[in-house]
Amino acid sequence: MAKESMKAREVKRAKLVAKYAEKRAALKKIVQTGDPAEAFEAAQKLQAIPKNANPIRLHNRCKLTGRPKGYLRQFGVSRIQFREMASNGLIPGVKKASW
Repeated sequence: MAKESMKAREVKRAKLVAKYAEKRAALKKIVQTGDPAEAFEAAQKLQAIPKNANPIRLHNRCKLTGRPKGYLRQFGVSRIQFREMASNGLIPGVKKASW
């Protein structure tokens, strides 16, 4: 089980990313396509945005336990929780393979 503070930090980052997403995209577009003076000014503004507003800083975590490793994107849980849930029949359409 992950510490509650780690889970809360991840939620806080996700909110920050959502809040600044549109502004970041607009500034990045100006940096890439604008004239040099305008691009420099946009880059300065981009650097003033909080570090945690960058989507690259987000890390996928298990929705149930908060485990950061072994995350399955399709289901939103870690491999351990996935196996338990699949064995208990809690995930529709998933069953243990046997051949």
